Order: sequence, then C-alpha cells, then structure tokens
Amino acid sequence: MNNDIIEISHLTKTFSRGCEKIYALNDISFTIKSGSFTSIIGQSGSGKTTLVNILGCLDNLTSGSLKVDNQEIFKEGLRLSESKLALVRRKFFGYVFQRFFLIPTLTVRENILIPSVFQKEFNPDENRIENIMSMLGILKRQHHLPRQLSGGEMQRTSIARALINNPKVLIADEPTGNLDSKRSDEIRDLLIDLNKNNGITIILVTHNPELAEKADKIIKLLDGKITN
Repeated sequence: MNNDIIEISHLTKTFSRGCEKIYALNDISFTIKSGSFTSIIGQSGSGKTTLVNILGCLDNLTSGSLKVDNQEIFKEGLRLSESKLALVRRKFFGYVFQRFFLIPTLTVRENILIPSVFQKEFNPDENRIENIMSMLGILKRQHHLPRQLSGGEMQRTSIARALINNPKVLIADEPTGNLDSKRSDEIRDLLIDLNKNNGITIILVTHNPELAEKADKIIKLLDGKITN
C-alpha cells in the first residue's frame, strides 16, 4: 500500500528575466509519507518557499509532476481547474507562515474561523473550535484582538486557523522567524506534538538547523536543487 501523501517527480520551476531563464527549482524528485515530519532547509533564495507553495498547490510548476494522495495535481500539459485546486487545498492542507496574516479587526476566535466561512455550509463545530484553542493555549484569549496578543499567541492563532478544517498536511513556512527563542521553542514543541500525537503530516521550512533536526526527513536545497 502506498502511504505517500505527496509525490513530486522531476519538478522544475522557471521564471523569465528578459531573455534569461531563471531556475527557481531544477529537476527535484522526492516523496513525503503520510504522518511524517519533513524539514526543508537552505539559504535565502535557495527555492524553499517556491517549493512549498507548489507542494501546497498555491503555485504552478513549469515541468514535472505533483501528486497529492495519488491524485495528479500538476503535470506538464495538465493542471486542475481553480475550483478543483481549491477543494484539494481545503481538504488536505493547512498553512502557517512567518507573518501571521491575522485580520486586525477580528478576534482570535473569528480569525480562526476564517477558513470555515468558505465552506458550502458554514456550520462551525463549537466543540472542535474550543478543543483547538485549548490545545494551543489560547482559549482564554479567544475574544482578544491580535494587537492584544504576544507574538507567540499570534502564531498559535494562525496555527489554530490552519487546523480548523482538519487538514492532513500542515505546511509551516518559517513559522518561528518572527519569534524570540522562547516562543520559537514553544512553536517547535507544538509542531512536534501535532505530528506525533495527532498524526498530522508536517512540512516545515526553516533556516534553523536545530529545528530541522527534529524532523524525520531533511531536504536541503541549494540554488534550486536538492543537495542531500
């Protein structure tokens, strides 16, 4: 039985700069198993964010292929429609970024509920919402606005928002980049717990080798290529 939740083969992503072709990613192939913890590391400009944006179906590739749960998502000459891509994102992925992207006029609870608003039937599960906030230690802050939170609390809120639709894969792009060492350790431990105890597949982008070492698998990028 194939338990690979993500498969990429000969993935290449190029941009044009005048007459010059720039390779953001160059002939990359690997798989990610369901329930695993994968770290993607590399210097700025190595292609990390471009790679996870493609893995999370937020960006297209130039050539090669991407499968999610054995479904062909991108292949040279083939691309799912935007409506089908939206369904894949909603079903499989939660996203956490370095910048928290919280709406300043909404409370913690309201920010967490944003992904659910786009469901065909908006019927939030109150127990699930409370359980997620409790698990992340922000239940008592649910009626606060983002400006009333610490950096760690804002990132926990963004993680809760990523989890609200029960994704199979959590993509975290430099989630500790704006946090001090104490808050960074808290987010690291939280991601490990979500992986080990909740079975969520974690894909973590980081420039921190110590954080990367917590993963089951490390993918190192240099100039758009895997160097492992």
